[in-house]
Amino acid sequence: MKFANTEALNLFWLIFLIGFFLIWAKKRRKFLLEKYFQKDLLNSLELVDFKLRTVKQILFLLGLALIVVSLARPQWGFKWQRVEAKGLDIVIALDASKSMLAQDLKPTRLERAKLAIEEFVKNLKGDRVGLVVFTSTAFLQSPLTLDYGGFLLSLKKVNTNILPVGGTSLSGAIRESLKALKESPKKSRVIILITDGEDHEGEVVSAAEQARKESTKIFCIGVGSPEGELILVKNEEGKRIFLKDREGKVVKTRLNEELLQKVALITEGAYVRSTPSQFGLGLLYNKKIAKIQKRLLKSKMIKKYEERYQIFLSLSFFLLLAELFISERR
Repeated sequence: MKFANTEALNLFWLIFLIGFFLIWAKKRRKFLLEKYFQKDLLNSLELVDFKLRTVKQILFLLGLALIVVSLARPQWGFKWQRVEAKGLDIVIALDASKSMLAQDLKPTRLERAKLAIEEFVKNLKGDRVGLVVFTSTAFLQSPLTLDYGGFLLSLKKVNTNILPVGGTSLSGAIRESLKALKESPKKSRVIILITDGEDHEGEVVSAAEQARKESTKIFCIGVGSPEGELILVKNEEGKRIFLKDREGKVVKTRLNEELLQKVALITEGAYVRSTPSQFGLGLLYNKKIAKIQKRLLKSKMIKKYEERYQIFLSLSFFLLLAELFISERR
């Protein structure tokens, strides 16, 4: 016999305390009666049959003990059961360009995205996940893996200085993500593109068409606001200043929803705009991504033990019921 919930057995200490209290109360009562009444009168004055009371208390404690055993979920006997682990291959393409330093999402677009990705990955079960970081170039920061802890370590290292080249290339991000997915079954491929949608190369449509041909859906999360936001950066002296272009004009970054919606439409994915209250990763996964056909990762036979708590629960019920019907009056 084995127990599936061994922590419940700690409740036996409570039963021991109740038993100790009942014994103490019995001795205390006897002491007080003998203190104020003569011993030859006690038997005639006593209206309680202490033997029956002891039987009732024993039945009560046994009933409680059996309830504790049933809570511990005793198991014996088993049958073999096949368990299959299924999952998707998901590459998260994260924009690390300077525009992601805008603070229309607190503390910045990039830090808010990293927090959302961390929460998202911690809730994954069986899906492999990889990370592509991009500006005007893209590289694979973390290959597809089930080691979520290792993935999160790679995620923490991402910042806007991770790539020395400025600008943004959405097409480069998509193509690098497709490379990371080249060994994955086509029906189980997913790219999650997290960006403000700014693109300085103009080849994103052709990259999306390539993804569609390779049966890869792209789900876009737009970070930022269409109205635009200024970008705070640190200069060489460590002071925070607004980012300026080569002509000395202050740069204002805007969310390009139209482009991201087009990418999602081409690949039969979906688009969500991130908000301060809901980033959108969990929503996309639950509503769209989780419905995609998952590939079989592994299959194995496990022992499925039979639950036997019903036996102990039934016995406890009969003992407690019997205790109620036993009268202790003489």
